[in-house]
Amino acid sequence: MLDYPRTVTSSTSVAQLIAARMTTTPDFPKPGILFRDLTALMADGPALRQVTDALLSRMPADIDAVVGVEARGFLFAAAAAHSRGIGVYPIRKAGKLPGPLLSETYSLEYGTATIQLQPDSLAPGSRVYVLDDLLATGGTLAAAVRLLERAGYVVVGLGVAIELAGLGGRDVLQGYPVHALIELPG
Repeated sequence: MLDYPRTVTSSTSVAQLIAARMTTTPDFPKPGILFRDLTALMADGPALRQVTDALLSRMPADIDAVVGVEARGFLFAAAAAHSRGIGVYPIRKAGKLPGPLLSETYSLEYGTATIQLQPDSLAPGSRVYVLDDLLATGGTLAAAVRLLERAGYVVVGLGVAIELAGLGGRDVLQGYPVHALIELPG
């Protein structure tokens, strides 16, 4: 269901670009949830570059890796890491990684989930910046921060394309800089 204007011009801001390329699907994955999807934006090379550049503009220069949270966060993190010439570090859903793992279970607006990482992939004390597509209640990103810190990494900030205002996401991430490219009603 497309509910935003789809026209993009050379003078379109990043927020307008996200709104123009985003789709909203009601009642997915559960009744009462409005799913904000950026697949069309990510499939548009110039749009992906513009959004990635905007996310990079707030990323400190002295980081060792960009963390992507499964699954859509991988795409922004990989593009940002490639642009910076640094590594990308994935946080995966449970059951997707082999070997010794750290796990974190958390609540989200429609249930619970568990994420994992391989703790020996980066050197202890590595400075990381976390990217994801969306901040809603903050459960996923707060779990990612806890997981990264348990692994011995330093989380220097978080970036998202979309923040759903009024759902309390920033409240659970107090003490960490959070940069959102567009704020939408939750």
